[in-house]
Amino acid sequence: MDTPAALAVTRLTLTRFRGYDSARLEPDHRPVVLTGPNGAGKTNLLEAVSFLAPGRGLRGAKLSEVERIGSGTGAGWAVAAVLDTPTGPVEIGTGREIGPQAASGAERDRRVVRVDGHPAKGQTVLAEHVAVVWLTPQMDRLFLEGSSGRRRFLDRLVFGFDPAHAGRLSRYEHALRERARLLREGHRGWNGDEGWLGGLEDQMATTGVAVAAARRDVVQRLRAACGRAVGPFPGADLTVQGTVERWLDEGPALAAEDALRRSLRDSRRADSDGGGATLGPHKSDLAVRHAQKDMPAALCSTGEQKALLIAIMLANARLLAAERGAAPLLLLDEVAAHLDPQRREALFDEILALGAQAWMTGTDDSVFGPLGGAAKRFHIEDATVTPA
Repeated sequence: MDTPAALAVTRLTLTRFRGYDSARLEPDHRPVVLTGPNGAGKTNLLEAVSFLAPGRGLRGAKLSEVERIGSGTGAGWAVAAVLDTPTGPVEIGTGREIGPQAASGAERDRRVVRVDGHPAKGQTVLAEHVAVVWLTPQMDRLFLEGSSGRRRFLDRLVFGFDPAHAGRLSRYEHALRERARLLREGHRGWNGDEGWLGGLEDQMATTGVAVAAARRDVVQRLRAACGRAVGPFPGADLTVQGTVERWLDEGPALAAEDALRRSLRDSRRADSDGGGATLGPHKSDLAVRHAQKDMPAALCSTGEQKALLIAIMLANARLLAAERGAAPLLLLDEVAAHLDPQRREALFDEILALGAQAWMTGTDDSVFGPLGGAAKRFHIEDATVTPA
């Protein structure tokens, strides 16, 4: 079988980003191995790559938190990259733009994006060019903690198959926040804003059902792709659980929109006291089971949970390679070191077979020995990058 076309970063430049005043890497299409001591700045490089996709990066950070300490007022940070994609090369630039101070004295900032030198209207355009999936040590508890982390993980997978999902999700969340604000400020006097509330709830109904449908579609495809064990990795049984998804199972999308619209209207009084919204795709959850054991992921061992996450990630990469012509960029922070040798080599073999550019970090270069010359290596120390 021919190796799929690659999605690869061939140049990465950081400016005032985390611990880096400036840095530049020039990888090729091979997997990228970043080694060095703890605290050297390896994860910061993965975070920079994660900002090539929509969202707040792999740490979920505020824009101001990414700024290098001591950069000075109004400096801003930037990440620029040249990528090879199945449709040709593309240049992406993104970063923090700091505007005039508000009346409160707080800085106003926003994330700006440029594609091939041209300003983009928003960061959602990035999903048209780049798909990025990451696994970090903080995700080891993904199956044990609240549903918000699982939704974010699922949405990153959906972005790769359906770039428009990023825009729909952003519009839904904006309408959700505005409705909550209107209900909170009006409290029990919201009846006077019926038209405004109705418009927000209509947007939430149409975009919310579209968000739920996109998640449901991708999970169904992933479920088929990762239901069987692949090598030493377990099979994963995935479902999306939520009221909107149940409505979609029972009838057409228009009926689900009507049901969500009615629910939002009927729950205004309760939502004005509690905030948010009682129902909607912001309440949905990704449920994962170990297929061979027929056991919820939350009840599996720590090692099995990590293996399930890797199995889902690899299934996602295989599907994207088949449907979009390239596997996503894979950001694996300290993942290989915590696998047994059999699973580690199987992971490397899958990455190479996919032609995926996986960015992997570790403190011990010998962990990546099985990759040999198939990987591009950099040594990181004190926020200084040296080709190895």
